[in-house]
Amino acid sequence: MTDDHFPDRRRTGRTRLLSVTGVVVVGAVAGSLLLWHQQVGDALGLGADKRPVVSTNSAPAYSAPPATTAPTRTPTARRTTTNTPTRTTTSPTKKATKKPTQVPREEDIDALSPKLEARLKKAFAAAAAAGVPIRINSGKRSAAKQQRLLNEAIQKYGSYKVATRWVLPPKYSAHVLGKAVDIAPAAAMTWLDKNGWRYGICRRYDNEPWHFEAITTPGTKCPPREPHALAKADDD
Repeated sequence: MTDDHFPDRRRTGRTRLLSVTGVVVVGAVAGSLLLWHQQVGDALGLGADKRPVVSTNSAPAYSAPPATTAPTRTPTARRTTTNTPTRTTTSPTKKATKKPTQVPREEDIDALSPKLEARLKKAFAAAAAAGVPIRINSGKRSAAKQQRLLNEAIQKYGSYKVATRWVLPPKYSAHVLGKAVDIAPAAAMTWLDKNGWRYGICRRYDNEPWHFEAITTPGTKCPPREPHALAKADDD
């Protein structure tokens, strides 16, 4: 064997080394370019939409995570205060005392019947203008008082018949009905006996100059006087 074959072997090894080196260099450059391209794409946002596609065939169904709700606060029962009425101690009030009904006095003109009252007021005003004062000694009487007066008259005169000439029983008395008056003083009796007819007032009995009743129409003369009062026959 001669030395002429050695240069060819050396040349072949150098060529292989250069090829491998070239491949490595090219691969490095290509890798650098790819890496640079990816970095540039990321910087420019070109690969933002490229997401990996995942198959959902075998994936479990998606369920939204349970909503975390804030723990509900159970309202505590509000303490209710019952407004119990406060007892106020007040001093005992005086019970309204009912005023006793005032019994009209016999001298009161307003206790008489409306007709007699109205006529007497006019007559009394005329008498006062003439300077004659008039007052009522006895007007309306209770039945009890009339009966008492009759009992006293019976004791005085000794019989019912004579007593009733002065005092009639309650059921016949004009005083009990408020339709008669006994007036005073004597001057008033005289004036009213003379002028009473103008106002419808008349003296009724001869034996009682003080006893007057409204037994005529005003302006009309009085009827003749009776000698005395007279009780019914069944009361004898």
